[in-house]
Amino acid sequence: MPRRFSNIAICAPATALRREYAERVQALAAEEFPAITLHFHDQCFVREGHFAGSDEVRLNALLECANDPQFDAVWFAKGGYGSNRIAQRALDRLGANANKKAYLGYSDCGTLLGALYRARIGTPVHAPMPIDVKREGGEEAIRRVLDYMAGGDSGLEPGLCGPPAVAFNLYTLAMLVGTQFMPNLAGHEVLIEEVGEYEYAVDRLLFHLVENLRDIAGLRLGEVSAIPENTRPFGASVEQIARYWCERAGIPYLGRAAIGHSPANRIVPFGLEARGPHS
Repeated sequence: MPRRFSNIAICAPATALRREYAERVQALAAEEFPAITLHFHDQCFVREGHFAGSDEVRLNALLECANDPQFDAVWFAKGGYGSNRIAQRALDRLGANANKKAYLGYSDCGTLLGALYRARIGTPVHAPMPIDVKREGGEEAIRRVLDYMAGGDSGLEPGLCGPPAVAFNLYTLAMLVGTQFMPNLAGHEVLIEEVGEYEYAVDRLLFHLVENLRDIAGLRLGEVSAIPENTRPFGASVEQIARYWCERAGIPYLGRAAIGHSPANRIVPFGLEARGPHS
């Protein structure tokens, strides 16, 4: 798929975005990437309980963005729980135009990326989202994605030079296992990251995950940040935990990856398109 995106649709499959963050992203794009036009769907700013509108509202916005031929890519505005609730109905109603697009996001939106990858619809891409502009240094993350949309490779995760790759939030990927949305990851390098989970929870998630990933090319560990302090130490670092479960499952542990819930989060297009400029 050629990569020079000029018209980008932005919707929120899970939780709502504040308008001020959209305005900051719009302003940065207009000043530094004038060839790219961002279209924030009004649904991004709808709030209904936890979600950015009801399931029906979020679904319709995603379908409008994905099926509209004027858009080159769909950029998810924000994570937070909820994209799984609309995934199947979205797949059922995506048309031919949807297959021509890239879909960019991470965290909870990894559910949609995984589902699209399994269904071979478009190009799923693990990438920072508009919400990241609120982080300290977050404008650099936004620039990284806009540069990628403009055809640049500088924002790619630096280790992408071998087998096909995918990147997921650990919790999100563990929840995909056993569902109709779980893609076949045989032969892939799988990059994982996590935020806000106890070390014992990371251990438990990896216990479950590696049982279902024994045929992957290897696992790389991204940032595991904002780990809560437990009442007693777990006794192993997150990297030791990852190495332990990889060894138990016979999965090659391939070291660290530059992905995570921070402005340093790098870009990982799914599949062979994830290969970097030196492959």
